[in-house]
Amino acid sequence: MAVTRTIAPSHLSPLTPMKVIVLGAGIVGISTAWYLLEEGHEVTVVDRQPDAALETSFANGAQISVSFCEPWASKDAPLKVLKWLMRDDSPLLFRPRLDPHQWIWGLKFLTHCSDAAFARNVQQLVALGAYSHESLKQLVAQTGIAYDRLERGILHFFSTEKDYQSGAAAAELMRAHGVDRRVLDRDEVLKVEPALAAFGPHIHGGTFTPSDESGDARVFTQQLARLARERGVQFLYEHDVLGLDTAGGAISGVRVGCQRTGQRRTLKADQYVAAMGSFTAPLLRPLGVNLDIYPAKGYSATLRLKRPEAASVVSLLDDTRKIAISRLGDHIRIAGTAEMAGYDLSLDSATARVRCEALVKRYEELFPGVADTTEPNYWTGLRPSTPNNVPYIGRAARLPNLWLNAGHGTLGWTHGAGSGRALAELMSGKRPQLAFGFCGPELPQRPTQVALAT
Repeated sequence: MAVTRTIAPSHLSPLTPMKVIVLGAGIVGISTAWYLLEEGHEVTVVDRQPDAALETSFANGAQISVSFCEPWASKDAPLKVLKWLMRDDSPLLFRPRLDPHQWIWGLKFLTHCSDAAFARNVQQLVALGAYSHESLKQLVAQTGIAYDRLERGILHFFSTEKDYQSGAAAAELMRAHGVDRRVLDRDEVLKVEPALAAFGPHIHGGTFTPSDESGDARVFTQQLARLARERGVQFLYEHDVLGLDTAGGAISGVRVGCQRTGQRRTLKADQYVAAMGSFTAPLLRPLGVNLDIYPAKGYSATLRLKRPEAASVVSLLDDTRKIAISRLGDHIRIAGTAEMAGYDLSLDSATARVRCEALVKRYEELFPGVADTTEPNYWTGLRPSTPNNVPYIGRAARLPNLWLNAGHGTLGWTHGAGSGRALAELMSGKRPQLAFGFCGPELPQRPTQVALAT
């Protein structure tokens, strides 16, 4: 009889386990560690926090938004940014700084503000999103992780006729990429989410994607990390990443410092993965690896529901304020805005207070009396943004044993599982089954099916 065996490229056989160090324990880093473990590798995860998902993955918008992944860069973006420049509550706030990396990022952002670049970038994001969503579904079925998941879709509603027409045009573009984004009139919007009835007179219409969903990224990531630990992944929490050493044109070790003991040491592995979000770029610059990643400071408010029966269950996008609203059990998460102002994480500045309070104020306008607004749980995180919103996934060009998984911007939760799976496959000599522009040297060919006689 004939037996079909998969032969992987000889230069990196998945049958040869490797020792891999993953830097970063957010949704992207933990997903990468999990799938590397699935491929049979020995994995160590290093993070400065005491647990997984305590930075950008901690309190994001909670949406798995495959169908709402438009890049920020579009032909209309420059004018909008100029209009918002002096408003502390603007959806996208650019604070000019004496930082050459910010200006380089901004100039490259402008090069993507065309219809052709927008369509090209959308295609990349949709491909990665679909692959990642399927990966997440399989992972949830495999592990049974519960994380306040709601498979109710995402509803985007508009408060002006002009915005509604723009939203309908965007939906047509997404449908061209195979996305089921439906255009709804006001009555159809309220049928999808009746909790919007009080705000109904101000709604002109919306778009809806039933295949999208929502859930708590922190809860998911921390549970996946615990399962990975049980299966043998080593976690070095409360360890600062001090730098990477090189020898012979490759990474020779990563210098870390233990926060509790003050001990410094160098960890060694066969391969290294940089998945530290916004901090990936400054970590790699001394090595000559220059990534176009700049932090976009985002905010969220998590409120306890006083009247859960009157709260929304469909995850929402409010076009007027550019915010996401997601139900997490007996709480509601309101998240959004982006502030290009460096690595500042403060919540006590005048700008931060305005932006946080605007989230709560808007929720009260939409759903009066539904949530307890007296004790809002505010949070801010640095979204690792690229000029075209397409992340870096693949091998670093100059260093053959350094791999990148960073730059996911506002879509880290959406793209986390698929990014981790794709990178683990690449590192194991496979080619992921999606049309995505992975970075680095040439990709391995897809495994060859060879029939062997027995």
